[in-house]
Amino acid sequence: MPDIRYLAASAVAAPLLPLLVLQGRRVRRTTPRLPGAAGPSHGRSGDGTNLLRLLVVGESTVAGVGAARHDVALTGQIALALSESLDCAVEWRAVGANGATAACTREVLVPVVPAEAVDVVVIALGVNDVLRLHSPTKWRRDLGRLVDSIRERVGSVPVVVAAMPPIGRFPVLPEPLRSVLGARAAALERATHVLAREFDRVMVCTGALENDERHYCEDRFHPSELGYRDWGRLTATDVALALKRKPPATDAEGPRFLSRER
Repeated sequence: MPDIRYLAASAVAAPLLPLLVLQGRRVRRTTPRLPGAAGPSHGRSGDGTNLLRLLVVGESTVAGVGAARHDVALTGQIALALSESLDCAVEWRAVGANGATAACTREVLVPVVPAEAVDVVVIALGVNDVLRLHSPTKWRRDLGRLVDSIRERVGSVPVVVAAMPPIGRFPVLPEPLRSVLGARAAALERATHVLAREFDRVMVCTGALENDERHYCEDRFHPSELGYRDWGRLTATDVALALKRKPPATDAEGPRFLSRER
């Protein structure tokens, strides 16, 4: 069924296209280009009898743009929050790239993920699909293929799709560009929920960050370390819920980490 809200928003935005193009070019020209997080893109957080293996894949936020190191970027903060809430050690790995879309992640990033079993996967994508004006239909198709490819690589595990970043509030974006992109982001998020109903053990994060300028780094586009911390905690809450969900009867092992000693 067509997304009526998406179609209506697209119709409203059409007359604004020349202005939107000019605003987009200006934002790209004036926004500083920041590097990804330094240091290893994998590590270990916390202690405990049990061990949880976490894989996070996605765009520049997974690459840690806006943070000094990966342990204080999105993946490290999800791992830290999980280790605290589940009282376990978390082995984490971040596989991300600037500019990655859902299709790019499947084609370029998944092949470099170690072909080793993990316990849960987090996907953090969406901004670049919005900026490239991908339709909800294309987004859902690409995201579904990505879920399948990841599971072929690391096993049939729970997959958690991180909440769509609040593009409609990004300080760097002027109006009306901010509102137009925010509406497109909302359409893709609705499509993500449709996809989650079509897949076993795919969950969409629902927690939203407060509207706080401190959550953005100097480019006013990517998260700051405070933003990564708070986003990581919200995401970890849903990851913990996904791990506690009863697996299908055909999955005899269940969540492996629950009974494995370090």
